[in-house]
Amino acid sequence: MCLALPVRVIEVGIGATGDFAIVDLGGVKKEISLALLDGVQVGDYVILHVGYALSKLDPEEAERTLTLFSQMQDSVQVAS
Repeated sequence: MCLALPVRVIEVGIGATGDFAIVDLGGVKKEISLALLDGVQVGDYVILHVGYALSKLDPEEAERTLTLFSQMQDSVQVAS
């Protein structure tokens, strides 16, 4: 099963070629490749899969998805 996650871009232009970014997902910071996308800016949300940004995501949709993930995590923690 594959999972792609919405992440918020907090820094762009990373790496020797400048096509990497730093993203934030719930406090976890990760360097990802922007090689498949153009025009990504700080504050954008992108769909992340295996280290690559696949597409930009509407901020409202990203927030809804992240809220659902958070609620699922909370319900798992309560159940265990």
